[in-house]
Amino acid sequence: MNKTRRLLNACLLSLLSMLAGCANGRGHPLPYDAWFLGLFSPDYMEVWIETADVTDIQGRVFRQAMSGTAAIQTPPDNRGNPKGWPKRPGIGAGKLVIGADLPRVIYVNWQSLVEPQTYEAYIEIPEEARQLMLKPERSYCNLDGKWITDYRDFLTIGLAPGGIAKVWIRGQCTAPIEVTRVVGKVDPRGPYLGRSGGRYRPLSDISKAYVEKFGVPYGSW
Repeated sequence: MNKTRRLLNACLLSLLSMLAGCANGRGHPLPYDAWFLGLFSPDYMEVWIETADVTDIQGRVFRQAMSGTAAIQTPPDNRGNPKGWPKRPGIGAGKLVIGADLPRVIYVNWQSLVEPQTYEAYIEIPEEARQLMLKPERSYCNLDGKWITDYRDFLTIGLAPGGIAKVWIRGQCTAPIEVTRVVGKVDPRGPYLGRSGGRYRPLSDISKAYVEKFGVPYGSW
């Protein structure tokens, strides 16, 4: 009886795996349960994300895959440096995009609070990047001192003044790879999709002090 039950459970798991593969249209499931969408901004260049919507390769749209405050560092006494991008950006603030296949396009609408200005950008993810997201890589993790089979299942977007959006993919222990750079357009509706009468979110005192003293380093991103 136990042997029969184990056999039935194994068949059920196999069937569910096959159905998951058919659902993503590639005949097999992703090698991980979900991929992570994260967003960040350079030091002091604060950003509020109205929405980050994902369209996957099946044409399905995942609205509000991320929204809210982008990851940022604001060291006191103007000790930070917002110029350019870090050599190894972190994963950013974000969420797992559960149920999605690989990303085809990511739409981002955000407030750049230091300007202030509202931008929107359609970011097309190249096929080469998607293939890299499927490729296993033997990687050494410094945190626990172990070698693992890693996947680049983190997609990170950096948002900077001027409507700049830059994209990287990385794994838990693999180095980030730059994917693409997009210059977004000003959204004429303004902040909050035109529902706030042109009022932006307030800039923090630390970021405001930095910008008043040093300005915004346009052209460095």
